[in-house]
Amino acid sequence: MPQPHVLIIGAGISGLACAHALRSAGIVARVVDRGRKPGGRMASRTVNGRTVDLGASYFTAEPGTGFGDVVSGWLERGLARPWTDTVSVAGSDGIQRLSRGPMRYAAPAGLRELLIDLARDIDVHQGVTIEHVAAGEADNHRYDAVVLAMPDPQARRLLDVGSSLRAALNDGSNWEPSIAVVLEWAARDWQPFHTAFVNDVAEITALADDGDRRGDGAPVLVAHTSAALARQHLDNPDGAIPVVTRVVGRMLSLTDAPTRSFAHRWTFARPAAQHPEPFLLSDRIGVCGDAWGDRSSVATAWASGDALGRAIAAS
Repeated sequence: MPQPHVLIIGAGISGLACAHALRSAGIVARVVDRGRKPGGRMASRTVNGRTVDLGASYFTAEPGTGFGDVVSGWLERGLARPWTDTVSVAGSDGIQRLSRGPMRYAAPAGLRELLIDLARDIDVHQGVTIEHVAAGEADNHRYDAVVLAMPDPQARRLLDVGSSLRAALNDGSNWEPSIAVVLEWAARDWQPFHTAFVNDVAEITALADDGDRRGDGAPVLVAHTSAALARQHLDNPDGAIPVVTRVVGRMLSLTDAPTRSFAHRWTFARPAAQHPEPFLLSDRIGVCGDAWGDRSSVATAWASGDALGRAIAAS
């Protein structure tokens, strides 16, 4: 394999989008990631023998965009499917109203499978931890450029204290944590819904029917906690399970307790504020992700990585 010219740290969707943009320009990139599989915040996990989406609840795609073309390919091959254009708005007393919007897409095998698909033609190395990044250098190799495809606070940890690049990134106080709580019941015992934004509830911000999302009808719900509740349980995510179970049970008028549960911590789940620029590139080090654009989303993360890859190729 040709010697890579660009090192990309992070095998989430922005890192892989960057790698594809470079590849289209004839530039070889290597992607490294400390996890076992690609995913980032589109991660899925096998819980009790079934894949559950733990990060992003869904994604949208605007036709005619680069990401829209990628999604069209996934749809044609059955890797993704249209899920719903209707989102519920819920409160402490349950579903309050419905809101129509763009089509939300889901993945029958879990969102991680979409990133595994993106990684097939890319030089990806999993289980690799990078401790420090200097201009054009990482992991004891020389590169023309290094890309940090990750949340700002994680990128800051890799950069020299006092560097202008580090100073341009948000610290952890500008990112909100969340805990994804997976709840499985013996049978479906709630009124049908797809996914819900939860307002005026201190403990959770979103709730998704994972059986409806995946299309297999499994009696599984995934709740995402508020930042306040997550901060209380970052050291012990399972501590959020009883609280979330009570809140979800009250919202959906459930009388039975779940048969199984699982919690996953997201220390940097979402940016509290967005960068107006699509990416940052300085001294041959770039930063991209869902914080770079109008709003935090899967589509934003793709567009950020793609734009950074094109900018590196043109430089």
